[in-house]
Amino acid sequence: MRRAMTARKLQMAGGVLTVAMLLASGSSSASGDMAAKAGSAGAREIYVHVPTPEGIRVQSTELEGPVFATADGHTLYVWPFKRMRVGYSGEQKGKPACYDEVLKTTAGLMSPYPAGAELPELDTRPSCAKLWPPVLAKADDKLVGKWTVVDRKDGTKQWAYDEQPVYTSILDKQPGDVYGGFSRRSGGDSPAGRQPIGPPSKVPPGFDVKTTTLGRLLTTKKNYSVYSYDKDTPEKSNCVGECAQVWTPLIAPETAQPQGDWSLVVRSAGVKQWAYRKKPLYTYTLDQRPSSLEGSDVPGWHNVYTQFAPSFPKGFTLQDSIAGQVLADAKGKTIYQYNCGDDSQDQLSCETPDDTQVYRLAMCGAGDPVRCQKNWPYVLADKGTTSISRTWTVMSIDPKTGHRATAGQTDALSVWAYRDRPVYTYAEDKAPGDVYGDATGEWRGGRNGLKAIWVRDDFFGGGQ
Repeated sequence: MRRAMTARKLQMAGGVLTVAMLLASGSSSASGDMAAKAGSAGAREIYVHVPTPEGIRVQSTELEGPVFATADGHTLYVWPFKRMRVGYSGEQKGKPACYDEVLKTTAGLMSPYPAGAELPELDTRPSCAKLWPPVLAKADDKLVGKWTVVDRKDGTKQWAYDEQPVYTSILDKQPGDVYGGFSRRSGGDSPAGRQPIGPPSKVPPGFDVKTTTLGRLLTTKKNYSVYSYDKDTPEKSNCVGECAQVWTPLIAPETAQPQGDWSLVVRSAGVKQWAYRKKPLYTYTLDQRPSSLEGSDVPGWHNVYTQFAPSFPKGFTLQDSIAGQVLADAKGKTIYQYNCGDDSQDQLSCETPDDTQVYRLAMCGAGDPVRCQKNWPYVLADKGTTSISRTWTVMSIDPKTGHRATAGQTDALSVWAYRDRPVYTYAEDKAPGDVYGDATGEWRGGRNGLKAIWVRDDFFGGGQ
């Protein structure tokens, strides 16, 4: 089935999947046409300027576009209320639930696991507020726009955005870091995670922007992808007749006006079409799933991004799999990321090298670090390699513990990390495009397990 899929894609003269096949054969650089644009494109997403309290500003980021941040650039997050398998976690609007209290037992939110089981490493377990410091407001701070103030049970005041209490993450060290959480969709069995907040994207009514592996994808409000055409000019659409039956022009209202990156082209008398960065825009009638990348298989047609993600590390490749396109190492082995959230009411992370490694070692090696490394080897960075972005970094790992290595540690491993989390390959993947490790672990890899880094998922649909 995978070979048939590959043969079909080789017949295509353009688009991201053809690029992937060139990468798989070793005839192109690691990231290909789209990711090369990601690394070279300097354009940043434009946002709507909205009022913010004193001490809160907007910060540009590599993956999430513009986000709200403190005066020193630390990204702001909220913890949305989420229905779990049993009960709820997260925060209801106006009601902070993250405090300086160390929870010691599971909450039983993930049936069939019971409540009341002792959580691991209680002697070093942090409180919610230690990992997620609340953004406190002063007594004389003025409310503005969607920004309000909520009362905490310790008597302090906390900023809230759209009534959701606001926090920073101790994982973020520099302005632009968004290591604490992400806005991308997550499965129903995933932890109740924190999400960065930011101002609205500056797009006309009817459009939206989604975070994906390749960048900030432009879509319609119904989440269908938006495309541009190589044969168009800034002043004219050359997709007419039968072409326009397949590629639906995105028509602007009569009262629409050009602004910023957005302009208009005249299709016929009284009919104007939206254009973004001088490219007329369309949807693809054959797209069957939201946020699809399938239209980019057609020669001359491209998905549209408000900004591209940073390029992948040198030597990384893109590989076709049975379900779509995955990121892989230089040998074509699929690259995986580890996901973990504990079953406490606080839903604390257990997926970074700074967190407890009990869950990861249990899942990948039955508690044995040597067995774990055999099953799920780290993606090693070449000697002397340094971080290339805030998204893709090189970190030093203690192979015996999974934590960060100490300075000068002789057996430390230099490994690649995505969003400050080490990445792995899987021992049972033998050929380029194998994804036998995908969804390994609890709840399809979303709770305590590993998932492939999908660039494009044609099975579940869309850019990832």
